[in-house]
Amino acid sequence: MQQLRSGMQLTLKPVLRALVLGGAILFTAPVTLADTLPKGVSQVTSVEGITEYRLPNGLRVLLMPDASKPTVTVNVTYLVGSRHENYGETGMAHLLEHLMFKGTPTNPKITEDFNKRGMRINGTTSLDRTNYFELFQASDENLKWALEMEADRMVNSNIARKDLDTEMTVVRNEYERGENSPGAVLMKRLQSVAFDWHNYGNSTIGNRSDIENVKIENLQGFYRNYYQPDNAVLLVAGKFEAEKALQWISASFGKIAKPTRSLPQFWTTEPTQDGERSFVVRRKGDVQMVMIAYKVPAGLHHDRDALNYAGSILASAPHGRLHKQLVETGKLVQVFSSSMGQVEPGLSIIGAVVKKGESVDAARDALLAGIEDFKKNPPTKEELERLKRDNANYYEKLLNNHESIGVSMSEYIAMGDWRYLFKDRDDADKVSAEEVTAAVKKYLVRDNRTVGTFIPEDNPQRADVPAAPTIAEVMKDFKPKAATLTGEVFDPSPANIDKRTQVSNIGNLQVALLPKKTRGETVNVSLNLHWGDEKTLFGKSTVMGFTGGLLSTGTSKYSRAQLADEMSKLKMSGGLYSFQTTKANLPAALELVAHVLKEANFPESEFKQLKERALVNTEASRNEPSAVASRAMAQHFNTYPKGDVRASMTLDETLESIRNAKLEDVKAFHKDFYGASKGELSIIGDFDVDSTKQTVAKVFDGWTSKSPYSRLVSKREDIPAVRKTFNTPDKENGVYSSRMNLSLREDDADFPALRVANYIFGGGAGMNSRVMERIRQKDGLSYGGGSNLTAGEIDPVGSFSISATAAPQNLEKLEIAVREELARALKEGFTADELAKAKSGLLQQRVQGRSNDGAVASGWNGNLYLKRTWAWSQAMDDKIQALTVEQVNDAFRRYIDPAKMSVFIAADEAKAKAAVAK
Repeated sequence: MQQLRSGMQLTLKPVLRALVLGGAILFTAPVTLADTLPKGVSQVTSVEGITEYRLPNGLRVLLMPDASKPTVTVNVTYLVGSRHENYGETGMAHLLEHLMFKGTPTNPKITEDFNKRGMRINGTTSLDRTNYFELFQASDENLKWALEMEADRMVNSNIARKDLDTEMTVVRNEYERGENSPGAVLMKRLQSVAFDWHNYGNSTIGNRSDIENVKIENLQGFYRNYYQPDNAVLLVAGKFEAEKALQWISASFGKIAKPTRSLPQFWTTEPTQDGERSFVVRRKGDVQMVMIAYKVPAGLHHDRDALNYAGSILASAPHGRLHKQLVETGKLVQVFSSSMGQVEPGLSIIGAVVKKGESVDAARDALLAGIEDFKKNPPTKEELERLKRDNANYYEKLLNNHESIGVSMSEYIAMGDWRYLFKDRDDADKVSAEEVTAAVKKYLVRDNRTVGTFIPEDNPQRADVPAAPTIAEVMKDFKPKAATLTGEVFDPSPANIDKRTQVSNIGNLQVALLPKKTRGETVNVSLNLHWGDEKTLFGKSTVMGFTGGLLSTGTSKYSRAQLADEMSKLKMSGGLYSFQTTKANLPAALELVAHVLKEANFPESEFKQLKERALVNTEASRNEPSAVASRAMAQHFNTYPKGDVRASMTLDETLESIRNAKLEDVKAFHKDFYGASKGELSIIGDFDVDSTKQTVAKVFDGWTSKSPYSRLVSKREDIPAVRKTFNTPDKENGVYSSRMNLSLREDDADFPALRVANYIFGGGAGMNSRVMERIRQKDGLSYGGGSNLTAGEIDPVGSFSISATAAPQNLEKLEIAVREELARALKEGFTADELAKAKSGLLQQRVQGRSNDGAVASGWNGNLYLKRTWAWSQAMDDKIQALTVEQVNDAFRRYIDPAKMSVFIAADEAKAKAAVAK
């Protein structure tokens, strides 16, 4: 049995098209049997000596009478190949082909019967189909037996466990034979690297472990599903009487019931390749090889004929251009071309054999140079005429010999219609030099190619990955330790947090300490430090960022690596300003943080690395839709002069400021600004209060900033609404963002109502929000989106914004959906049911937040700065709980105005326009 491993045979000889163009047809004219057809059998069509009939159960029958030779060919093609296999079942179509020769209850010794009748038989499996054929001396007895046997094994094959046990090793040996072939191994790897998702990436022979372990139940299910009359085409060619043959076919195949099952549908489409791929195979061997594969359309696409011509013009012997340039000059041993995949988009392959010891890289470069040169020098008239003549001669011989028609016809049957053989012949004969050149320029390009090389290696450096032991083996000697990680049951209510917290001043720091028993004796620390004012910080935005980013890269005592080790030893996770540690390590952790903040030494090498990363990351965002839209929004709503520490910068301004940053400026900023003249420190967890206070006083007291702190007053302005779009080429995802400014503080009477309204609309209800229910659940336009509400803690500077992502071709629909949902919310309002769910969800989220020690520590810092306690949080909970639906709707209508929303869209405009054009 034969498996066509890639839908192609690689023999290292010049490869012509699998089927070539044609000449005279010598078949006997089809007999008109319309009046004598068996019951239920219908005649469908007839082309050049081949007539198609259809049985009621769906079987298609092709009769090709030809009395020129006293032989008959019977061929059954099943429309199933290796591309139909599932995970863990690779090689199953081919393995099943082997088992089809193991007999049925009625025909238990098929191979003996073949031998007795002198029949030449075989089966082949490819990516797209499987076929079985018998070639035998023409006689009624032989033909009748062959037809009855094929009908019998279509649905009654044993497919037995005992046969799988023996045949698996045979197929495995076939696999092993392929592993000895450099060309076969390289082809397997080429497929797997070229295809990301499509099953054309799997070799027909399959994976060794799948061959060895496939379950008989899986094979039986595969057989029952695909080996049915409605998924098969029967071809009978040679010397026979058509009327008798149809009677026997009707009697044998016609009694098989029409299947009631539905065949699975396959929808995987390989994405456009986005860059050259390359790989190397290193094995023992005596020959070097190069293969260059390009993704090309399926066989039904007109460009496929032009590409086949290109392959032959380049690589055939003795006329091929690469053959003359590289083989005849002694640079390469051989060049060849081939292709794989017909039903779905496949590969066009140019390859070469390289003498051992010579440069494979040079061979690859020479092939690529020849391919590029072809784009500048179209096929000559002589080249095309030669190819068409050779193809016509080959095709004429094929069709004049019914003994060779079975496998060839199977490929066209797999493509959907056997008649395409003749149309392909006619169409291919019309291919022009311009079409060949255009196809080469379109598909044989750098970013669409995969390059593989086979390099003989006497001592390959491989790493065999052993199988892991079972979980039972790993756990059999496990002895659990006694449970020690226990903590107290803590009430996260605002009143209890206030009650349990000790607030005091230590030096210039406001300090909140909340001791409690925690699981694992964990402690969470949050530190805020304030320095500078609008004037002293002017022009120092980038330098300030560099300073903070370099703090942990080295100090007067530690290198960057040593600092990382120290933090690990102290069980510190997080950063300098917010981290978790344990009770035993808290004093040392506080000392280490203070040391780093005070004595960072900013190594020059670390500064250069950070600067380079900042430049690369910033430049990388130039065409990233989310970054483009975000920058545009920030620029539009910016109210601060250039140089203000809060001012938004353009991308180029940001790059310029990074390039202009100097290490001496970073050191000067640290010297002039850093200090604990004003700040907040909160510690939550398992610790001793008195000793912790002493440590805080010790490490921070007396460390002051040379630049006194003065709060930066935020300004709000009414910004005119705009709608701006930005082109971000070659991006599959686009971004929609919109925003309007609000005059809003957290202590405004309307804030709780607006907070709940935003929660319902898109700011907290998750998949159940108005925005997500529309753009994801209903319209299926976006993976995610929502709304956001901000309010000033002290100054009345707030905003309402909406954002979402979608494919460029869907952004227009998404924008319309957002507008409609906003208009609906303003017109119809939110419902009492939505309000009840929002209250429940939002209040529970706030309880969850207070259950997180890190969040409580951060929250205490905010409260200390704003001179609040957690009673303020309780009051907010109470206001939310007391809200009516009228209050929520009234606040949303008074504050939110769609006409004031500025919109920013970033997407690939070409993709968006292409969708509109469709």
